[in-house]
Amino acid sequence: MRKIEIYDTTLRDGSQGEGINFSLQDKLLIAQRLDQAGVDYIEGGYPLSNQKDAQFFRDVRKLGLVHAQVAAFGMTRRRGVSAAEDPGMKALLDSEAEVITIVGKTSDFHVREVLRVSEDENLAMISETVAYLVKQGRRVIYDAEHFFDGWKSNPEYARRTLQAAADAGAQMAVLCDTNGGSMPEEITELTRAAGEAIAIPVGIHTHNDCALAVANSLAAVDAGADQVQGTINGFGERCGNADLIAVMANLALKKSDFDILHDQGVQSLSELSRFVYETANMHYVASQPFVGPSAFAHKGGMHVHAVARATASYEHIDPELVGNERRVLLSELAGRSNIVALAQHHDMANDKELTEKVLARVVELEGIGYQFEAARASFELLVLQCAERYQPHFELVNYHVTVATAEEGLTTEATVKMVVGDQLRHEVADGDGPVNALDAALRKALNGVFPRLAAMQLIDFRVRVIDSEAGTAARVRVMIESQDEDDVWGTVGVSENVIEASWKALVDSFEYKLWKDEQTS
Repeated sequence: MRKIEIYDTTLRDGSQGEGINFSLQDKLLIAQRLDQAGVDYIEGGYPLSNQKDAQFFRDVRKLGLVHAQVAAFGMTRRRGVSAAEDPGMKALLDSEAEVITIVGKTSDFHVREVLRVSEDENLAMISETVAYLVKQGRRVIYDAEHFFDGWKSNPEYARRTLQAAADAGAQMAVLCDTNGGSMPEEITELTRAAGEAIAIPVGIHTHNDCALAVANSLAAVDAGADQVQGTINGFGERCGNADLIAVMANLALKKSDFDILHDQGVQSLSELSRFVYETANMHYVASQPFVGPSAFAHKGGMHVHAVARATASYEHIDPELVGNERRVLLSELAGRSNIVALAQHHDMANDKELTEKVLARVVELEGIGYQFEAARASFELLVLQCAERYQPHFELVNYHVTVATAEEGLTTEATVKMVVGDQLRHEVADGDGPVNALDAALRKALNGVFPRLAAMQLIDFRVRVIDSEAGTAARVRVMIESQDEDDVWGTVGVSENVIEASWKALVDSFEYKLWKDEQTS
């Protein structure tokens, strides 16, 4: 099996993506996770560009990374300055990184129009920079910026830039599709050409401007590239870089002759992807291949029916191979198979009448705006109600919410009157807002009777306007996520009144907690 090196540049190229700003601690935490996954190289940043990157290289040495080598990124020496006198070289050496990645111009167009130096001066900048760093005991990876565009316009000059880096001691030349505009067949042809032109190995660095970064990376590997550079989740400038998650999963699981990471590394790809999203304070991309929450989610009734019989019918791999999981979704598109799959512990497989009843109720509720995909607790209660196996733990008489202005700002007060067992409870509570006040009042009414409710807390609250064309009279859907010491569950409520929708979701959350505790006890 041919070893393919995985070179991660999330902390440098990825941080250039819009809306991404890693703190020093974020970068150190991500570096640890990348090392645990078995990534070969972690590019930490450009130590001359800012103090945070310079500090990263000092602090990362304390982490005790086991597998990954940390690389510092920089540019060729400036024109008219020797490598030894260039401040960029000094910053790279001061980082104490054993591996240094140097980016240089491959395209004669960029040499003329961007650097504004002669072609010979550019070759000298490449050669002298690499040679100086190698002489200082560093291993150098040369990133050939705009390689594919440069080779297409002037192949002879592009070849000379690669040769300059190779002759000066670079251990690898990485071919960069910097504008992200090359097609897979071009990547294949020119990667082979570059590999034949120089004596050192070649790697690949692609951007996703044509949505081909992963495909182009795989094409380059097939054509002889021994290293793939990219970022976790495809973070990066413009349309992003090659998503290393997809690259690694494809190399490990869809091809049979490449050695990457280790078994545990591939199985941790979903966790790694989500950790980086969380650290970047970004939402998951639900449809992200291999690791997205929707990657193995089945909604159509025909699909669910087939997957129940043979998972390979609609899944190209076992989701557990990348640490993901199969999900069955519920909607008006669902069939009986969806209902049976989601309610396995209710033993509905042989109860067609109950299955049809539940399905009809789901279709009816989704028609007015309910959505059960993220509200499994509300669905559980719906099944119990349809089966006539559920007795509510309390009955509402009425509730009242007051929001008033005062000198200290807004105040919110909720009153609930309800029957709990054979008692009439009437409680009042303040809150930071209507939902918080209702939650507090409901707890006051129930905690004395159901003390285990103290272990439950709300962790998320989302409001979505369903029919926006109705303006302020539009129906809204409220999703509430709750948790206790061993579980997390979602509930849903729909109404033209946001308070009423919130109340419905809130009540379902409390009822589910009480029902769940009864089952476990």
